[in-house]
Amino acid sequence: MFWQLGSLNGALWQNIAVVAPLVAIGLAVAVFVSRRLDLFALGERSARHLGVRVELLRVVVIVTVALLVTAAVAFAGIIGFFGLVVPHLLRMLIGLAHLPLVVTSALGGALHITLADLIARTAVPLADMPIGMITSLVGGPFFLWLLVRTRRRSGGWA
Repeated sequence: MFWQLGSLNGALWQNIAVVAPLVAIGLAVAVFVSRRLDLFALGERSARHLGVRVELLRVVVIVTVALLVTAAVAFAGIIGFFGLVVPHLLRMLIGLAHLPLVVTSALGGALHITLADLIARTAVPLADMPIGMITSLVGGPFFLWLLVRTRRRSGGWA
């Protein structure tokens, strides 16, 4: 049933925009690759022993991410970058499993950008703020906090 929904999703996306087939393919690859990434999280050597072709997985992940980011920025502009906040937050909440992370990130990203748009349209009466202002006010400090937190846990800046 999950793949039937994926097929329906792909059919619907193809009618939305020129970049939609690219996004549909990228999402399908992301769901498939997420299962391999769970094995890769065990370590490169363990993943190899479990049958993961590590070098191929790296190439597929890099190309998929590049295509998805390109499609998001081409379709929505630079605010597509704002979507990177959502997976980081969700990983903290739901853990390391990649398939649930991919699914919840898609839904959470849509909700996140909708809320940012709502704030941009209602924060100043009789005016629309650029949504980029809202996304910058949230995204910048979040990634700075994430960087500082990661550095503290890993032992400092050196």
